[in-house]
Amino acid sequence: MTLHSHRLTDRDNPIADDGDEVRFCSACAFSAASMRAGYDKAALRDLHVLVEHVGPYRAGEHVFRAHDPFRAIFAVRGGTVKTVSVDADGNEQVLGFYIPGEVVGLNAIYPERYPCDAIALENSYFCRFSFPAISALATRMPGLQQQLFKLISKELGMATRLAGDHGAEERMAAFLIDLAERYATQGFPVRRLHLAMSRNEIAAHLRLAPETVSRILGRFRETGLIALDVREVELRAPDQLHALARNVLGR
Repeated sequence: MTLHSHRLTDRDNPIADDGDEVRFCSACAFSAASMRAGYDKAALRDLHVLVEHVGPYRAGEHVFRAHDPFRAIFAVRGGTVKTVSVDADGNEQVLGFYIPGEVVGLNAIYPERYPCDAIALENSYFCRFSFPAISALATRMPGLQQQLFKLISKELGMATRLAGDHGAEERMAAFLIDLAERYATQGFPVRRLHLAMSRNEIAAHLRLAPETVSRILGRFRETGLIALDVREVELRAPDQLHALARNVLGR
């Protein structure tokens, strides 16, 4: 079955490249809290909080590497990023995928070094925040401090979600529903997804074999849960997928 929908490109992306020297990007993880406290981007600069637009990072390029000193967190403006750890035997575990509006690097707060690699999956752009400066500012801005706590809590939730003894179909359904909901909060169509990650990368994240991921996606397509065309996915029966993913998502 061919999926007739457009890819999510930079041109379609309502998030990428909409900030400037004064205005935050619309999806900036800290913009709402900062603006409520009366600080725009220029004010943060005056308070020695360095906010830089960086990128593009091309597909396969590292945003940061494991064991690098932790100096900054990265708010994704456009593109998709994966975080990866590699064990002593060279096996890759994909810890997570990050889309526009989400923050990469929070798991480095302790021990003050990045515990994983962050690698662009496609052309990706970021706002880079000096973490020591923004952390100090957060002590003076309760709203910003609360936002930091929320982001850290979300990071912990992402890390533990797949720890349970869940079936392969449950994991795959949860992956699709979670990704769709995250895109929806940023203004993308809730039922249509462009998977910037490969089947192997999805498998490494869900702790499944790549052939299992391909088989389950094929089964979801055959049963009418999704339409699928290579990396383009349409959720045809999101309620059924959500029911299947309930135990993984915890809701």
